Amino acid sequence: YKALDRALVRFHQKKMEDINKSIRELWTKTYKGEDIDNIEIKSEHEGEDSAGRRKQSYRVVMKKGDTTLDMRGRCSAGQKVLASLVIRLALAESFCINCGILALDEPTTNLDTANIESLAAAIIEIITARKQQANFQLIVITHDEEFIATLRTEMAAQAGASMPEHYWRISREEVGQGKFYSKIDKIPMDQLQ
Repeated sequence: YKALDRALVRFHQKKMEDINKSIRELWTKTYKGEDIDNIEIKSEHEGEDSAGRRKQSYRVVMKKGDTTLDMRGRCSAGQKVLASLVIRLALAESFCINCGILALDEPTTNLDTANIESLAAAIIEIITARKQQANFQLIVITHDEEFIATLRTEMAAQAGASMPEHYWRISREEVGQGKFYSKIDKIPMDQLQ
């Protein structure tokens, strides 16, 4: 039991190191502000529950120089969105390396233009790194067609990035008397402004 417990603790520490390494790399690539150098997840042991199982608590902290502060209540909405995306991407890299789908729902909400552009560049790096994976597919759900255009521009700028041929636009159309239906259009990427 003790050997297994020590092995689990070491595995947890190693995974947290890997996740935080990915978070730091992604944050450095994507965040264009000057007030946060990097972010990471802090894990703290809180003892055992009534059944004797380990309890861990996790919190996201931001660092500037030698100062570390909890992000909760101290960052903007855009910083929260970007931190959430970066953490999810790092978790996917650590635990879902063979998972073929990366889905992002409204990834540009509350982000400024510089952070949108750097997020697009980071996503393209992930796509380029995973292009050898036969089952990889990126799904971006967004109202922000400028972000899609930025992704397209970033893909065109990076050698070796395969260009998507089309995207899907879903819209709602009224058929009369307050009734609506969804319309799905397949749009060639070269028609995107």
